[in-house]
Amino acid sequence: MMSRETLRALFVYAGAILIVIWSGGPFVWQCLTSLQQDAALTAETPSFWPSPLTFEHYYNVFFVKQFQYYILNSIIVAGLTTLLCLLVGALAAFSLSRLEVRNRFGILGLILSVSMFPQIAIVGPLYLIASNLGLLDTYLGLVITYLALGLPLVTWVLFGYFETLPREIDEAARMDGVGPIGLLVRIILPMSLPSMVTTGLLAFIAAWNEFMFALAFTSTIDHQTIPVGIANFTNLYYQPWGDISAASVVVTVPLVALVLIFQRHIIEGLTQGAVKE
Repeated sequence: MMSRETLRALFVYAGAILIVIWSGGPFVWQCLTSLQQDAALTAETPSFWPSPLTFEHYYNVFFVKQFQYYILNSIIVAGLTTLLCLLVGALAAFSLSRLEVRNRFGILGLILSVSMFPQIAIVGPLYLIASNLGLLDTYLGLVITYLALGLPLVTWVLFGYFETLPREIDEAARMDGVGPIGLLVRIILPMSLPSMVTTGLLAFIAAWNEFMFALAFTSTIDHQTIPVGIANFTNLYYQPWGDISAASVVVTVPLVALVLIFQRHIIEGLTQGAVKE
């Protein structure tokens, strides 16, 4: 008979395999779909492996539908949103965590309440505000909106991480004549690199994948982002599944690469903030 430890290991490996299949299966299917011809995609019996192999859909994505412009717009919007979220969120979290701020948890609750409104309920009022300020079909209009939506998460995560850092560091810095800004820039932020990477990546992915506000606030290819660009592939009489799959693969691969590159910092950021010293 197998020992209890062996059974436990088998269950763990079986669960891990099921999670990998469940999570990676749709992406693998998208990759294979992007390499099949349109005739195979609309056949009565779909095939798993592409035969014959074709790169026509990738050609259509970049040379017919000019998808590279949507990618550039998403890089600009998501990049600026991430930088501003980390800058403002770090200042807010540091102030609430390390400075003498009255009713700081009430302020944190107020910040968190911003993210509790359904997007469909606020897209109309925000559209009117952006229209009155001349921010429609601009990068700035999207960045400001995404900044407001991403700040609560960034502030809360960084606040929780800053709370785990020993207070003796602050006292030693003050004895050396370091002010609050110096404490944040020279000591707190370098020690919080894993948490900064984690929250920055979450903010980037949220801005990269956002669709509703990008669809409402932009109207030309000059400022439309990736989700809107993929939605523009379809028309009234035709659904280009191959082109949509190719575009989905193109925009997913960079996110997977970012997670793999920063996986060590992501794991540290998610685990170190869980225990307060």
